[in-house]
Order: sequence, then structure tokens, then C-alpha cells
Amino acid sequence: MAGSGLGNIFRITTWGESHGEALGVVVDGVPAGMKLSEEHIQAFLDRRRPGRSRYATARAEADRVEILSGVFEGVTTGTPVSLMIRNQDQHSSDYADLADVFRPGHADYTFWEKYGVRDYRGGGRASGRETIGRVAAGAIAVELLKSLGIRLTTYTRQIGPVNAMVFDREEIAKNAFCMPDAQAAKEAERFLDQCMEERDSAGGVIECMIENLPAGLGDPVFEKVDANLAKAVMSIGAVKGFEIGDGFAVAAQRGSQNNDAFVRSAKGRGVEKTTNHAGGVLGGITDGSALVFRAAVKPTPSISRPQKTVNTHREDTMIEIHGRHDPVIVPRAVVVVESMAALTLADALLMNMSARMDRIVKFYEQL
Repeated sequence: MAGSGLGNIFRITTWGESHGEALGVVVDGVPAGMKLSEEHIQAFLDRRRPGRSRYATARAEADRVEILSGVFEGVTTGTPVSLMIRNQDQHSSDYADLADVFRPGHADYTFWEKYGVRDYRGGGRASGRETIGRVAAGAIAVELLKSLGIRLTTYTRQIGPVNAMVFDREEIAKNAFCMPDAQAAKEAERFLDQCMEERDSAGGVIECMIENLPAGLGDPVFEKVDANLAKAVMSIGAVKGFEIGDGFAVAAQRGSQNNDAFVRSAKGRGVEKTTNHAGGVLGGITDGSALVFRAAVKPTPSISRPQKTVNTHREDTMIEIHGRHDPVIVPRAVVVVESMAALTLADALLMNMSARMDRIVKFYEQL
């Protein structure tokens, strides 16, 4: 299988299946000299761990990370960092009845057509559990960005019809849905209770805001920073839409409304924008203002209602899915979206170091 890697200099390769022995990631391009511990990565992984609320799957995984290489005495060595998370609570028997049928909304059918074989136990590589390697790698990328003063804030903006109307950064960690609006979180709870009673599921929207990014990241053709972000975020299995800045709303705007005016920075010789309709990116290159994007997450496809499908013999049949499934994926996907953003930007930062000759000369003159 090709396509399990992402990035140019800061590059990750994920591996493992939902019901295999373990999952993990190899992270290449991590600079030597970064402080890194299993505890730091674990704190990040705990944000996506199952079983933390009644709105998440009851699969009881500790998701304990093991650093296999690339770190010595708590410091990165510059060699590939290999991370592993063992599976401990697989209930493969829950999927025995699904061996010969294709689940609606899942990748069962497309995997079967492409490879002629599939791991029906939870979806294998197509399972949401594959994202655990991304999150482990994302913890390293976030640490790199943090050392440069770059701050990521990721949260649930919408669940079903419920929108967050208030932005309270402190509230994000206080409710089960990672919403910055306490009232919206209560409304989301009522909506999800109704979905669960009706044996149904819900989707939503995740928003990510990255502050203190320098201007100049990204390249203007095939390595646009927004294009790379879109690819990274859309590679998350449950994500069905991506927009940056005003996104699809720009289709109804005029140029006079959408253009962001430039002004001299109040801090000195720099340049600022009076608005941020562009979402922090112009021509595929960061402009120094906050980078803001959103990801639309589909409803959990595993629902316990009867659904029409076909089996591997192309015969019509019905399916009713049982087992342990999230009624909504969105809250656990927040840290996955943040991780993909951090990985993309860490790579862009390292790529940008060779963009100007004067900076290359300045760097080597200091040696």
C-alpha cells in the first residue's frame, strides 16, 4: 500500500491496523536537541483516547505510547523517532457478521475493489484508530511550533445543528465536546441524546486557529500552505470538507468586501491587515495574521439502524451494526485536526529555511 507518508523534511509514516497488535508512526526530520518524553506525547494522545465520555466509544484503550528510537536521555538525536501504541481491547468477534457485507458509509467496498482483500475487523487501515499515529507525531510538531511562539487553538465549532456562538478559550477543555461555548455544549448534549435514542449519529465542524505564524511560509504553486493543509486535513477519514478564512462564503461577496486592506503595523516597520477574510494565507503563502481554517466531519457511519447494502457476492441484503461506536466523532477528532495542521506547518517552517540566499549566508556565517 502506497500513500502512508506525509511531508517533505518533517515527514511521517504511519503503520498498523485497528485490530492488529499495535499502531505507530515513524517521524523523520525531527531536529536534534528537542526535549521529548513519553509523558509529553501521552498528554496529547489522551485527548483522542476512547471512553472518556458517554458520547465516545466504550473501547477501553489506555493508548500508552512507547518511544522506540530517536530519543536519548530525554532529547531527540536527529535520527527517526519511532513511536508505538499497542492495541489492548480489540473485540474482533464484534465484526464476524460483517466479513461478507459492505457497511454503508465505510471504506469496505472501495478497499475490496482496490485490493481484493480487506480487514473487516473495524476497518483495518481505514479505521479512525489509524489516526493515533498522526496524533503521536503531532505532539512532536506542536512542541516544535511552541518553541517558536506559535500557538494552535482547535475546537468544535458545530455539532449537528448546534453552533458555538461564543468564543471562550478556557471553556474548550471544560466540556465533553471541546466547544468554546458552554451553552452550545449543553444544547449539543441534548441533541446527541436524541440521536442516541433514535440509534443515529451526528457530524459537525472543527475550527483551528494558528497564531504568531511568520509571514512567508509556503510556496506559490504546488506547495501552497493552504493546499497542503487541505490535503493533510482531508486525509482524515471522517473529514468531508475544508475551508480557510471566509471559505465558501466568499462566493457571495464582492471584491470590496473580501479584500483585506494592508496598513503599517502599530508595532513598527511591519505590515498588518485590517481584516482577515483570507484566513492568514495569500497566494499560498502565510501573511503573518492568524491562520484560520475549518473541517467538516461526517456523522459516524456505524449506526445500529437497519440499512440496505450488498455482500461480497453482489447480492442485496440488510445490515444492522452493533458493537462500540462513537455517536459523534467530532470531539475526538479535534486533536487529530490540530495534529495534521501542526505537522504541515512544521514541515513548511523547515522548508522555508532555504528560501532566501541572504538567510542561508547569515546562518552559515554564524558557524
